[in-house]
Amino acid sequence: MIGLIVTGHGHFASGLTEALNVVAGPAEHYYAVDFNLTDSTDLLAEKLEKAMDGLADCESVLVLSDLAGGSPFKLSVELGYPRGYEVVAGTNLGMLLEINMVRQFVDDVHKLAKQAVTVGKDQVQAFEFKQPAVMDEDEDDFSDGI
Repeated sequence: MIGLIVTGHGHFASGLTEALNVVAGPAEHYYAVDFNLTDSTDLLAEKLEKAMDGLADCESVLVLSDLAGGSPFKLSVELGYPRGYEVVAGTNLGMLLEINMVRQFVDDVHKLAKQAVTVGKDQVQAFEFKQPAVMDEDEDDFSDGI
C-alpha cells in the first residue's frame, strides 16, 4: 500500500485528519504532521522524518501539503524526493478522502499524485443558484398524488 502523509501550517493536517476520520474512519499507513506556530523548521523536519520512517514498509509515500512553496511543502520535497516520494500541494478534504480510499488499489505513486491534483481541482466549486422551472397551468404537479 502507498503510505500517506498530510502536512501543513497550524492544525491543517490534524484538522483534515479529524474530518477524514469522521467521514471514512481511521486511515492506515497514515501520518498527520502539523507545523505549529511555535515550531521551528528543524522541528518540522524531524516530525516529517519520523513520519516517513514510520512508513518505511510502504511501497512508496504520497505527501499532501497545504501550500506550494510553504515550509511543509518545501521540507517534504527535500526529504521525500530522494526517497522517491511524491509531494502535492493545495490539499482539500475531497482530495484526501478519494486518495485515501483509492491508494490501496493503486501501485504507482506518480499516477496517484496526478489523480490527487485532478480530484482536488474538481472539488473546488462555487454554489450557483438556479431558479426552479415554472410549470405551465396545464401541467399537473401531482401534489394530491397520482
